[in-house]
Amino acid sequence: MNKEDIAKMIDHTLLKPDAGLEGVKKLCDEAKVFNFASVCVNPYYTQYAKQLLDGSSVKVCTVIGFPLGATPTEIKVSEANYCIKNGAEEIDMVINIGAVKNRDYKYVEEDVKAVVAAAKSHGSGIIVKVIIEACLLNQEEKENVITLLLNTGADFVKTSTGFSTGGATVEDIALMKKIVGNRMLIKASGGIRDLNSFMKMVSAGADRIGTSNGVTILS
Repeated sequence: MNKEDIAKMIDHTLLKPDAGLEGVKKLCDEAKVFNFASVCVNPYYTQYAKQLLDGSSVKVCTVIGFPLGATPTEIKVSEANYCIKNGAEEIDMVINIGAVKNRDYKYVEEDVKAVVAAAKSHGSGIIVKVIIEACLLNQEEKENVITLLLNTGADFVKTSTGFSTGGATVEDIALMKKIVGNRMLIKASGGIRDLNSFMKMVSAGADRIGTSNGVTILS
């Protein structure tokens, strides 16, 4: 795998609550230089990132219901529509973790389906990644959630927000790959800071890596 291949697997990420215009501009400038797959920014910066990346192949990714996943479905749908209208081409939504704990898997599935439907209404090219926040789920919950995502039309299952008690693990990526096979893509995110951890995730089955350390990984 060469540097170009690695770069095209990276969502170059800045989701800190105190991120300012200067930080987002630096993120986008780096993404253009290294030709990352996307930049991942908070919804507030979607339009700004789109302007900065105009004319490049780098996509704008943003987050929905982030980082807790606890907002009602209608709010997630509205947020997704707003972000896509303002330039987002990929959205990373957080599942309703509380609903998982309540074993209300029907709500979890319908929540994702609603956001996917909203996103795809803007065009089939809009990518939806679903964050399950694996560090907060037990083994049974992980298996149930990953399995139900196969019925939602989402493009990716994603490990983590990077803002909870843990990030991506090789074990979680391997579990995702075992369940979804080639029917969905997999994104690893949270705690991936160097080339060694990057390659471990890819070897386990990850198709995309979310990290704020993309430049470090490539160098």
